[in-house]
Amino acid sequence: MNRTTAAVLPTGLRVLATRAPGTPLAELRLVIPYARTEPGLAAAQELLAACLGTGSRDRTRQEIADRAADLGAEFSTVVTAESLILSVSVLAPGLPGALDLLAELLTRPRYEAGEVALAQRRAAAAPRAPASRVRLRRAALAHGFGPHPLSSRSGGTAPLLDVVSLAPGALGALHTRAVVPGGSSLVVLAGDEPETVLRLAGERLAPWTGGPSGLTLPRFTRQDPRPGRVGLDVVEGGGGSDGVGRTADTGDQALVLAVGPAVPTADPDHAPFHLAQLLLGGYASARLGRRIRDRYGLAYAVSARVRENGAGGWLEIECAGAPGSADRISGEITGCLRELAARGPSPAEVDRARAYATGFTRFALATRAEEASALAGFAAAGLEPDWLDGYRDRLAAVTPAQVAAAARRLDPDRAVMATYEPDAVPARARAPYEPDAVPTWARALYEPDAVPARVRARYGLPTSARGLSAEADGPSPPGKFRETPGGSREMPDGFRETPDGPRAMPELRDQKGAPR
Repeated sequence: MNRTTAAVLPTGLRVLATRAPGTPLAELRLVIPYARTEPGLAAAQELLAACLGTGSRDRTRQEIADRAADLGAEFSTVVTAESLILSVSVLAPGLPGALDLLAELLTRPRYEAGEVALAQRRAAAAPRAPASRVRLRRAALAHGFGPHPLSSRSGGTAPLLDVVSLAPGALGALHTRAVVPGGSSLVVLAGDEPETVLRLAGERLAPWTGGPSGLTLPRFTRQDPRPGRVGLDVVEGGGGSDGVGRTADTGDQALVLAVGPAVPTADPDHAPFHLAQLLLGGYASARLGRRIRDRYGLAYAVSARVRENGAGGWLEIECAGAPGSADRISGEITGCLRELAARGPSPAEVDRARAYATGFTRFALATRAEEASALAGFAAAGLEPDWLDGYRDRLAAVTPAQVAAAARRLDPDRAVMATYEPDAVPARARAPYEPDAVPTWARALYEPDAVPARVRARYGLPTSARGLSAEADGPSPPGKFRETPGGSREMPDGFRETPDGPRAMPELRDQKGAPR
């Protein structure tokens, strides 16, 4: 990490200037508190984020775009659960001009009726109900941590009609309150000396005043989640006895979300817990992936990550599979968590997770843009700019015994297990999974009599215990060999294995037909 100097301007804006010698670009990240903690503001916040930067009192959208092009700059806006982030990438000589243009958008905004109407039409075309994954996370957080803006029914998402009916004047009033320097942070990564950048930012952004806005996430009422099970097969706004109705996600995927306790990033014990989380489900060959996806084929998306914001932190395990698989997946997650908590990881697993974490921390800073974004994240979390550099040393010092101790926090009896099954497979009609359950066509390879003849005929499943059709043009199970009269075995993709040797592959040719 390059040398960073920080200062708080008289307006309340915290500026972090990092020197990156030789870089042709300067990177700016402005992080403004923007949590959707007040339902009455959610619609205006939705539109403001979409329209910010589309005009000022001095320039139209086109004129702003032309000025950015003259500077060699690109402006973008991102909204997270708790922040509004303005990102600027600009050619190094254009840094002063980029700060001037940024100050213009912050201090003299104009939300034109046409731009607001365009954003409203886009909102009207968006899905009217939150996705199943969003509803499932809200349900899990509500059960685990209690009432909170992150788990509320609106979930920070503006009601569609409110977004469409908003007037441009409402956005101007919200801008005055919410887009303020008090409580905000600006990260500037440039080739100039940090002191020069601090002085430049102080001069250009001096007219920007106000705040703090108070739009920050409150803490969860519990530090660790309340354990239990949540079954989500309903959606808000229906007519069920509990005030909600059946979900309309017909043909959707089964989802499982486990929420457990985590160790805060700033805690000295975070590094061992991070390694425990990684070897559980932080990369492709971690325990959960090997067990749920590779061994049993139950899920095609498996992950485990630590989520942290102003509300608190939690471990989140997420799996997606075919309809009807949620109960089996949740059982395998429980078994994997219990085994790791009871026995701990092997030294080889710890070393593998440590190598992955160390490499990823370097990969995360591979470009100037990524370094600037990382610095902005550290600033928003209250961490020091060089936190990541010191974290590598802390990872290197972690012992397998420390990781085993951290893994005990992964006990499934301390977690919330939330499941969702789409309406296409009603819960009462699902057959329970057996521990050794395998796909029907795979089972038919070895137990053909266990599959009814009409099912074998319909899906082209094998009829002999050997699992291969003896007919020249007979059916073959998905992804399996077909036996031909000449004694060779042919895959569905056309590759062939002969009795005399290994598979003979067809000649590869490029797009022009020439051999490769």
